Amino acid sequence: MKWMKLYNQKLRHAAEIASQIQPNSVCVSPVMCGEPREILQGISDRASRTDAFRIEHHSLLAFHNHDLLKPELQSSIKYVSWFTSGYSRKAVQEGRADYMPTYYKDVPKLWDQFMDVDVFYALVSPMDQHGYFSFGLSCSETLVAKNKAKKIFLEVNPNMPRTHGQNFIHISEVDALCESIYSIRELAEPPIGELDKIIGAYVADEIPNGSTIQLGIGGIPNAVGRALKDKRDLGIHSEMFVEAFVDLIESGAVTNRLKDINKGKSVTTFAAGSKRLYDFLHDNPSIEFRPVDYVNDPAVIASHRKMMSINSCVEVDLLGQVCSESMGRTHYSGTGGQVDFVRGATHSENGRSFIAMQSTAKRGTVTKIKPVLTHGSVVTTSKNDVDTIVTEHGIAQLRGKTAGQRAKALIEIAHPDSRDELRFEAKKMNLMI
Repeated sequence: MKWMKLYNQKLRHAAEIASQIQPNSVCVSPVMCGEPREILQGISDRASRTDAFRIEHHSLLAFHNHDLLKPELQSSIKYVSWFTSGYSRKAVQEGRADYMPTYYKDVPKLWDQFMDVDVFYALVSPMDQHGYFSFGLSCSETLVAKNKAKKIFLEVNPNMPRTHGQNFIHISEVDALCESIYSIRELAEPPIGELDKIIGAYVADEIPNGSTIQLGIGGIPNAVGRALKDKRDLGIHSEMFVEAFVDLIESGAVTNRLKDINKGKSVTTFAAGSKRLYDFLHDNPSIEFRPVDYVNDPAVIASHRKMMSINSCVEVDLLGQVCSESMGRTHYSGTGGQVDFVRGATHSENGRSFIAMQSTAKRGTVTKIKPVLTHGSVVTTSKNDVDTIVTEHGIAQLRGKTAGQRAKALIEIAHPDSRDELRFEAKKMNLMI
């Protein structure tokens, strides 16, 4: 009764919360499903009504079409994307929004050491009898952001799953809250093509029973997940909890019983997917959400023997440099946690890191294995960190190989139509293939 009384005292409309935000505030919202849509709409409505209201809004990964990103609000809202999504990409590419280069593991550290937080707002699950809300599907930087914020505003939604782990906030910490009832946005399961299935099977064959796995997002990681259903005693330690993990747990492939740390638990820092996924995560004590500076810490990742990391990319050059975040000079996404898991997995006892991709793009007209990266492309995973590259034509183990050996291995898994040209260019580069 005490906590409910306090709850009711702090209950406001979203527009009232927006009116409490001071001009020139630095504001932060959590990753993806943690964005409080009603509060953000209240902010954009306020910015539309007056030129005197200006804020800086930081989003780790936008998951909604925000009015905050409307071109006419650019002078009122400085939007900063920490990992660019389809919702913020156009604004970043057009120079109407900024972006923050960083490793995912370092996000809490950057906020703690270099950034001021005036306002933190988030979507949360309903309060429990002890006065606690769960941040639900979004944990990664929420704790450090709420601890640094001068003001904390929550949007309470009964459709947000209540998740376990280090993912809670108490009503006594909150300045004001509002309520919403919309359904949590779902992330469509990426389609799995025939080439994805081939690649998934290649990777799955390399993963032994008892491994701990991390899967990125996309058709290929999803195909790998499906191909792992016949494995036994797998564990999960992954920045994102993806749809394939539900299948692996329900099929019995994942038990987490052989993990070296967090035994019996699947550990993650955020999730997005279908309602089935959300229902699975709700009040599930076998899934722990923890801050990203723990989940993506390479030392923590390496603590798991047989740690297997599976991610995808845009293109790779003959030295093994991996671009996963730009199309030439055009910004597309971000570094995210790929490097965190590449480094963690390769330092794990018997661990492996796989970068998987189809060998071509644009319906087979462009090779994704290139002599050098496209002009202006960002190097996400360096040649010194890269371990294994996989395409539908096979597996190239690069770690421990010379430049010439790498080039030869990559050419062998390139599309057959590209191999002669790649050999020609490799010789021009004086690579001993």
